[in-house]
Amino acid sequence: MRKTQVKIPELPVHIALFMDGNGRWANQRGLPRSAGHRAGATAIKKLVEDCDAIGLRYLTAYAFSTENWKRPENEIKNLMNLIREFLDNTDDASKDSNVRIKFIGFRNRLSKDIVEKIEKTEERTRDKTGLTFVVALDYGARAEITDAAKKLAEECVKGNIAPEEITEEKVSSYLFTSEIPDPDLIIRSSGEKRMSNYLLWQCSYSELWFSDVLWPDFKLKHLLHAVKDYNGRIRRFGGVRK
Repeated sequence: MRKTQVKIPELPVHIALFMDGNGRWANQRGLPRSAGHRAGATAIKKLVEDCDAIGLRYLTAYAFSTENWKRPENEIKNLMNLIREFLDNTDDASKDSNVRIKFIGFRNRLSKDIVEKIEKTEERTRDKTGLTFVVALDYGARAEITDAAKKLAEECVKGNIAPEEITEEKVSSYLFTSEIPDPDLIIRSSGEKRMSNYLLWQCSYSELWFSDVLWPDFKLKHLLHAVKDYNGRIRRFGGVRK
């Protein structure tokens, strides 16, 4: 594990990220959007290494949403190729890394080779005990919740579950994140300030932090700035301050 000389504040358990601003970063430099996405991929790779080094337990990144299929075909192709590269690179890197990699989202629209690579990566890193890096790929919160509702309805029709047995915990168990704690802190780069269909069930009590930094320029120091701000907040979870 790589050591870091940065002073580390008390860390939350789970940080979720929006990796916004790749296109604007490229436009500012007169580069194609694909260059921005590649720079963004480099940034998240470095941040994953740093977060593992400082002892963060969970880091989730919004890589591709269910709405991103509306983007130009060539841009989607470039993004999927970056996913392939990431998965191929983790094959060698996982030998010296203690990072566990997990994907959440739908897989029916992904290419067969990508799904196979995802399954191999998850299996290969399953027993790693360091950072759990969660990649949200073809993920949309409304679709996730709708899918969970359909599955619960099917269980009710079959008689396996009574309606009164459907609790928040039961719903959570049917979500992609059933084995992942809800995010304590959600960070969004590039100045955008909305949730964009991301972890809507899970973010009920997440603290939000927004940065004007474009994603390819986002570094560990920015994440730690967010964590420092997070540590100064009072989380009451609907109660009153004692």
